[in-house]
Amino acid sequence: MSQDTLVLVGQEGTHDGATLATHATRIERRGAVDRARAVTYAEEPGRELRETFRTVADGVVYVLPASLAHSRETTDVLPRTFPAFEGTVRYCEPIGRSPAITRLVTERATELVPAGPDATLVLVGQGSSSQPYNRQMTEYHASRIAAETYYAAVEPSYLLQNPAVECVRYAVETERSVAVPLFLTANETTDRRVPAKLELDRGGVAYADPLGEHSLVTDAIEGEITRQRALANAEDARPTSFEDALVSGAKTVATDGEGPV
Repeated sequence: MSQDTLVLVGQEGTHDGATLATHATRIERRGAVDRARAVTYAEEPGRELRETFRTVADGVVYVLPASLAHSRETTDVLPRTFPAFEGTVRYCEPIGRSPAITRLVTERATELVPAGPDATLVLVGQGSSSQPYNRQMTEYHASRIAAETYYAAVEPSYLLQNPAVECVRYAVETERSVAVPLFLTANETTDRRVPAKLELDRGGVAYADPLGEHSLVTDAIEGEITRQRALANAEDARPTSFEDALVSGAKTVATDGEGPV
């Protein structure tokens, strides 16, 4: 009997495996899929995860990257693993644009610095010099939160592009400010790099936790599975999505640079 399976894929050093496992366990307990797995890889998922993926039951496999926006890892690297699955792969869109994530980001911020005309919310994203996806996701949240709250300003900032996170302290014009890192799990970037660039040791800027194990993240994952299932049911009538194209492209690739998949 075929099963629906969620495979939540992260990268070591960027995504905490225990946090991902918490979300996978919740998804399975909720009955959103028959089985849910959280896996991580160090450098080359096609090589490191091949045998694990071959043990996934046939049926529909929802592959969800453990990120808030597409990146080179999700568009170029991770799809190379798809031929290892026996079942039908439904590649899920990263959950960064989920309303549940907007709600959680707002919650993280207001717990530390309530919204008001004397307060600024700073969103800290990874950014990219070559791809627009992380910036688009960060700006999406900035726009929604600005429209739904009473912060004097909601400012996007980035590690790898402008406006740079290290300039935030000098750009904020209000008495109070809070920075929320737009990262799914805690890692070296959220624990060290961002605090150093914000100069948190000087005081004056509150700093929120990354999204972590919060149940709203699980809600976002479940919502994406539900969306993919609905899209599959209307497949004949819908246009091909970006993720569909990545799956189709992966089917034409028989190797990951180290031999047959």
